[in-house]
Amino acid sequence: MRVIQYNRSKAVAYAHKWAYGRNPAYYDFNGIGGDCTNFASQVLFSGSGVMNYTPVYGWYYSGLNSRSPSWTGVPFLYNFLVGNTGPGPFGSDADVSRVQPGDVVQLSFDGVTFGHTPVIVAVGARPATGNIRVAAHTFNADDRPLHSYTYQKLRFIHIEGVRA
Repeated sequence: MRVIQYNRSKAVAYAHKWAYGRNPAYYDFNGIGGDCTNFASQVLFSGSGVMNYTPVYGWYYSGLNSRSPSWTGVPFLYNFLVGNTGPGPFGSDADVSRVQPGDVVQLSFDGVTFGHTPVIVAVGARPATGNIRVAAHTFNADDRPLHSYTYQKLRFIHIEGVRA
């Protein structure tokens, strides 16, 4: 399996295009738990072009009833990205100083459970929580300052590459 570069500009362009809309190729999960991680997965797929069809632990979407838990679930996406050794995007926990557009951030509003997955669309010259901008679904946003969320904890996932 070879490692290819994650296309950050393609991922960010997708995020901007669909931040306030819904791509009809994907189910809208707003009415059944939220659409944030589904949107983040769409962005990641746009930049990677590779899904991982491993049952249970992979990362894929074929339809409402044919998808992995990691496609739509906040903790499952995190576990997939930081633990993936197979096809698809892979990443690592990152300090704020390492984040780039196309990476994801996960927020915990209660300090215990991570429950929201925005996508980073812009960072300042020296990345800091005060100069990162995100796009997201559920709480639809594009170019929203990360610091405008009220959260207890956050974690950044830097996308290292894609295995194809």
